[in-house]
Amino acid sequence: MIETDRLLLRKPRPDDAPAFAEMLRDAEVMHFIGGVTDEPAEDVLERWHARWAANGVGPFVLVRREDERVVGRAGLVVWDTSVWRNCTRAEAGERAQDELGWALLREHWGRGYATEGALAVREWARREAGVGHLISLVHPDNASSRRVAERLGCVCGERVTLEGGTPCDIWVHPAQRQLEGQAPAR
Repeated sequence: MIETDRLLLRKPRPDDAPAFAEMLRDAEVMHFIGGVTDEPAEDVLERWHARWAANGVGPFVLVRREDERVVGRAGLVVWDTSVWRNCTRAEAGERAQDELGWALLREHWGRGYATEGALAVREWARREAGVGHLISLVHPDNASSRRVAERLGCVCGERVTLEGGTPCDIWVHPAQRQLEGQAPAR
């Protein structure tokens, strides 16, 4: 578990399904991250657990400390950069790339939770999971996620097309040595 000023970050649990069912069915939330799905939230949570088991990293659930409400998720996924699809490190081999992603339930937008959660995950990934080079993939039209990436000190690089045809800009996170001595972004 990771703690920030306002959030607890933990691995997913079965009782998180109702919150994520709401997220998966919200067209505005899902617009830039794969679209609305009828997939049961329980299946999504099971896939997240499989990512943790296979890669040693995965999505954290963001829980607001004051009332223990789920506000979203932030965490790492592994991409095979030869075809830009989610996979395991074993499948991708030397083409594996860790990505830090985030998504919030719409009612929690605009409060800084995405930045706070992503920053905590990035610090954890560097300190605990040994992740070096880290990116975030952001759809070019997703102004909110671009602002989060900017607050995290990321630099926009090349544009790639994910396996399903979605364009994304690669936002490169600063190296650990660049971060030392800097105050956390909010």
